[in-house]
Amino acid sequence: MTVFLCGFMGCGKSTVGKRLARQLDCPFTDMDTFIEEKAGKTIPAIFAENGEPYFRDLETQAIRELASREGVIACGGGAMLREVNAKIAKESGTVLFLDVPFRICYQRIANTDRPIVRRSTREELYQLYSYRRGIYRAHSTHRIRAIHSPTVTVEEILRLLQPGSSEIQEKAGERQ
Repeated sequence: MTVFLCGFMGCGKSTVGKRLARQLDCPFTDMDTFIEEKAGKTIPAIFAENGEPYFRDLETQAIRELASREGVIACGGGAMLREVNAKIAKESGTVLFLDVPFRICYQRIANTDRPIVRRSTREELYQLYSYRRGIYRAHSTHRIRAIHSPTVTVEEILRLLQPGSSEIQEKAGERQ
């Protein structure tokens, strides 16, 4: 089983992903860390030296490679913005959108070294959040209101991933 977690920066993809992988007894991959290791430099350095379009190409390469593996993958905040990335992820597994209110995401990311956060105002980040939220919903198999603790979120995901879960099947059926 391959599970891709998507959502805005600070929604908890890495925290939830690590716990989910432990519960499923499978590997966990943070896509941003994976890209940094492959590129031999940090994401801020990639943005500064090569630009955002180059980084987005690296995300597509990473999704292609990770799609062939079993495990839980915490995607970068922009990974599911490209239609091709979403298609690859959906064809190889389940894509779960961790939907968290902007104010919570912003509290978590406000003082980080993320390139997009460093160059944007709170209002610009909110506009980005609002724009991306619809894309995450369109490109996911299911939306998880991840407003509770990571433990509760993981429990909800585990229920959804159970074989025969009508919620997942209904949501997947809507997209066909």
